[in-house]
Amino acid sequence: MSKIVLPAVLLVALAACFTGSASASNATDKAFKASLDKLMKAENGPPGVTVQIRSSGKSQYYSRGLGDIPAGTKPKLADHARIASVAKAFSGGVALSLVAQSKLKLNDTIGKILPGLWPKANKVTLAQVLHHTAGLPDYIKDKKFISVLQTDPRQFLSPRKLISFVNRKKLEFRPGKKYEYSDSDNIIVGLMAEKVTGLSYQQLLKRQIGKRLNLTGTTLPKTVNLPRPFLRGYEIEAGMPPADQTKFINPALAWASGGIVSTLPDLGRFFRGYVPGSLFGNKIRQAQRSWVKGSSSPPGPGRNSAGLGIFRYRTKCGTMLGHTGSFPGYRIFAAASLDGRSSIAYIVNAQIVPGRGSDEVNSLIRASQEAAVCHALG
Repeated sequence: MSKIVLPAVLLVALAACFTGSASASNATDKAFKASLDKLMKAENGPPGVTVQIRSSGKSQYYSRGLGDIPAGTKPKLADHARIASVAKAFSGGVALSLVAQSKLKLNDTIGKILPGLWPKANKVTLAQVLHHTAGLPDYIKDKKFISVLQTDPRQFLSPRKLISFVNRKKLEFRPGKKYEYSDSDNIIVGLMAEKVTGLSYQQLLKRQIGKRLNLTGTTLPKTVNLPRPFLRGYEIEAGMPPADQTKFINPALAWASGGIVSTLPDLGRFFRGYVPGSLFGNKIRQAQRSWVKGSSSPPGPGRNSAGLGIFRYRTKCGTMLGHTGSFPGYRIFAAASLDGRSSIAYIVNAQIVPGRGSDEVNSLIRASQEAAVCHALG
C-alpha cells in the first residue's frame, strides 16, 4: 500500500479542528464550574451539589459544599439520593418496554386494564397518563391526603390507597385536550404494568430496566431508610439553619411517581439507554417524542416540552431529553443527548423550587443545569 500524503493545508485544518474542540471543552468546563461556584455563594442556596457528566465515553465528576453538614463531609459520586419525579421516566421505561413486548398498548385504557379503579377515567389511555394529558386530579394536592400525610409523614400507604383519595372525583379536563402535570398519572402507569404482568412494580424495575441497563444502585424502598453511602437532604429557610429532611417523609408515598432511590452513575446509565430507545426500539421512540407544550416540575433548563414519560430541554447549546424532580431535601435533573452518547446527572441536596422565596437560587440552579448541558454537548 502506498503511503498517503495529506496536503499541508488539510493538516492545518485538522489540527485547528482538534485544537478548537479541546479549547471549547475547556471553556464549557470552566463555565460550568463557575456556575456551581456562583450557586454555592448565593444566599439561601443548597448545602451541596453533586454532578456527573458523561460525554463520548469520558466521565467527569463535580461537587461543591457538603453532603452531610454535621459530619462536615463532601458529596460523593457513589452517594444514594431520592430522585423524586425523575422516577416518572423510570415508569415510562417500564411501560414502554412492555408495549414493545406487546403486553401493553399505548391505547389501552384504565377501564380495560384496571376495571372499577377509576370509573370516571375509564376511557383514559396509557399514552395520555404518560403524556400528562389525562386530566387525572393530583392526589398529592388533595386535602384529605395532606391531612393523612401530616399525621405521620413516615407512614406507608399502598398505591391503590393513594389513588383512593381522588378516584371518585371528576376529571380536571377532557383527556387529550390539555397538558397538566399530575402525580396520579404515574401511579396509574405502575398499576397498569403490574396488572398485565402479574409482577410487582419493584420486580418490573429490576427486570425491565435494572438488569438491561446494569443499574446496581437503584431501589424502590418502602421505608425512609436509604442504602449507604447516601446524600443527606435539607430544607433551607431564610434566617434558619438547614433542617435535615433525609428521613422526614416516606418515599413510598410517591411510589412509581417519585419513590425511587438511585445514584449519579445509575441515573446517567438509565438515560443513556432510555433516551435513544434501547428499551423499546425506534417505532415506540417516535411515539414517545410526540411533544406538547409543558414543563417538568420543577422546570428544567431551557425551553421545556413534554413527551411520553420524558421531557425535551432545548437550550442555547442544544437539546437533551430527560426529567427533573423535587422531594423534601432534594432537587434533581437528569438527561441524555438524543443519541445517548452524553448524559448529565445533577443533584442539589435541598428542595429549592420556584414560589417559596427562592427565585434567585432557582434561577441559578437552572443556569447551572444549562451550563452542564453546554459542557455535555461540547
